[in-house]
Amino acid sequence: MEENRKFTIDNKRIWVAGSNGIVGKSIVRLLKERKCKLIFSDRKDLDLTDQRMVKNWMSKNKPDVIFLAAAKVGGIHANNSFPVNFLEENLLINLNIIKNAFINQTEKLINLGSSCVYPKNIMKPITEEQILSGPLEETNQWYSLAKISSIKLCQAYRRQFNCDFISIMPSNLYGPGDNFNASSSHVPAALIDRFHTAKINNLEKVEVWGSGKPLREFLYVEDLAKACIFLAEHYSSDFPINVGTGEEISIKDFAELIKKIVGFKGKIIFDKSKPDGVYKKVLNTKKVNKLGWNPTTSLESGLTKYYQWYLNNFRSIRR
Repeated sequence: MEENRKFTIDNKRIWVAGSNGIVGKSIVRLLKERKCKLIFSDRKDLDLTDQRMVKNWMSKNKPDVIFLAAAKVGGIHANNSFPVNFLEENLLINLNIIKNAFINQTEKLINLGSSCVYPKNIMKPITEEQILSGPLEETNQWYSLAKISSIKLCQAYRRQFNCDFISIMPSNLYGPGDNFNASSSHVPAALIDRFHTAKINNLEKVEVWGSGKPLREFLYVEDLAKACIFLAEHYSSDFPINVGTGEEISIKDFAELIKKIVGFKGKIIFDKSKPDGVYKKVLNTKKVNKLGWNPTTSLESGLTKYYQWYLNNFRSIRR
């Protein structure tokens, strides 16, 4: 059920949980341009999986608005290798923050979900109503289940206690602040790093997991950050809302585009022994577009800015 609740983030105490992550950093950058007070938590002093620590910190700091961007994330290999970590840690983070947002009467909570919550093998652009309508993709089902639980928890608090908690479902992300760890990075970061390394070492080929045939949608992180702030002020519903470009590209064409931007001259080899994941995953974004939000960064423009950021931060990334 959607409701008309007028809301502004101006003059609010705002906590971006996960402010060191790719999404959190972008949200913080944009919030610094608004008339609000940012409050920060230090990872050393606040373990988001620790119920008592979260309860004490939130009771002391009492944020008016929370952007829940904290999560344990990773690619196919990491999800397959550490299912307990991805399920358990994300369940604990979400429960601790959402529950204490209610206890401390937080005015608005914006929960960042993921497009992986949707069933596998949906051929048409995915609408918000399709959540829990079929089986999940096996390689990241643990992370997906934790994210679904966070959506349902926000819905439950909204329905039982009228809390203004909303959930946003972004498509695959890329951009400044991304994770380049070889064992846990997602496709855009992994390919940027792989092609750049091949280029500077004059390698003849770059290996890409899978057949290259799956279709994906990629959203520039700054566009998502703008959407998060926009929806914080313009959306109030127990239904999640999709945020993406609505455009899809094959992994093969995506790899070719990165190859071009990086300037790698060798060949691309697809390792078909590795899993492809879901064949097609593109979001239907009519709902958010109707509200007035649209992405402004093209894929090639975003990847070009992304690669330049990577070059500027190469040494710190490699630490």
